[in-house]
Amino acid sequence: MSFAARLEAELEQFKQQGVYKRLNHLEGPQAARTKMEGRGEVVILSSNNYLGLCNAPDVVAAGQRALDQFGAGTGSVRFICGTFTVHRELEQALARFVGCESSLTYVSCWNANEGLVPTLLGEQDIVISDQLNHASIIDAIRLAKTITKCQTAVYRHSDMADLEEQLRGAQAKNSRLKLIFTDGVFSMEGDIAKLPDIVALARRYDAVVAVDDSHATGVLGRSGRGTAEHYGMLGQVDIITSTLGKALGGAAGGFTAGPGSLADYLTQRSRPQLFSNALPPTVAGSALAAVRHVERHPELVTRLHENARYFREQLRALGFKPLAGETPIVPVMLGETAKAIQMSELLLAEGVFVTGFGYPVVPQGHARIRCQLSAAHTRDDLDFSLAAFKDVGRKLGLI
Repeated sequence: MSFAARLEAELEQFKQQGVYKRLNHLEGPQAARTKMEGRGEVVILSSNNYLGLCNAPDVVAAGQRALDQFGAGTGSVRFICGTFTVHRELEQALARFVGCESSLTYVSCWNANEGLVPTLLGEQDIVISDQLNHASIIDAIRLAKTITKCQTAVYRHSDMADLEEQLRGAQAKNSRLKLIFTDGVFSMEGDIAKLPDIVALARRYDAVVAVDDSHATGVLGRSGRGTAEHYGMLGQVDIITSTLGKALGGAAGGFTAGPGSLADYLTQRSRPQLFSNALPPTVAGSALAAVRHVERHPELVTRLHENARYFREQLRALGFKPLAGETPIVPVMLGETAKAIQMSELLLAEGVFVTGFGYPVVPQGHARIRCQLSAAHTRDDLDFSLAAFKDVGRKLGLI
């Protein structure tokens, strides 16, 4: 069988198994409502555009100005050919925003995570990871283990007794650096890491805490500064990684923040930083404007949570079973993968774009529709979507 034929055969298997992903093409900007090719106007309930800044005029204009001033990009690696002042401004703003001394930007948070773990850990070190961490953390740890021969451990999801057991084991082995890595908000469940307990254990066992705050930056805390602000712990987390591709403008990019020496150390040793171009200036400019926008408009965060609370309560009133939570990620549990896929297709036919997730993305029997709310959604948008959920839920015998 030829290479191309093998790929075609495997793609056909994906379709038969119901896990084949079809791309939907949008004809307008990412927003609460947009135009989808072949569908017309749809309400989007599947985007990480939590604050509605993807098409905010000041964010878009800032990206255009940066493009005009700096051109398309650096043309090479920052330490080789120079870096733009907009990158420095952005990194200073991000560090201040998340309560750290320094930050360093990457082309994605995936890149930031892969640039962190293999750079910090060696054979004498261990990284201890939550069971439900994002794939980027998992792959960063796999990469580190392969490259540096570091030790690894996994603790049961948000189980502090199990985390302490892993820390005791690392202490018994005299591990030099003990790095606890957790998501701030877990993207499939929508729950929040037990950060106060994690930090307390880290202090007790002389460990370092790293939090991937991609679904919390711009989302949690009174002013959107993330999981640390949510718990009143700004400045108490050792390392924060996060994204510029969700609440902060939605374009692309990520960053790592921490003590003053961390950004400098990563600049010297982090391979994704040493061998990749910097963020395009237009992305850096729009992300900087997004940070400033959030700082000026904390009411967006309040509106986001009001929308999430209303939508979750109304789904429950209709007879659905959304997971309880405090975040704008609202998973509606359905059980069977086929039901989740069928429901997402029927909702799209009703003008609501939301994604169904099933095995192997989530465990068998835990298929769901994952709704993601935005501050940009109006009450009309939410009520329109709820009416569609009601109609589709009755057709499928779910309510």
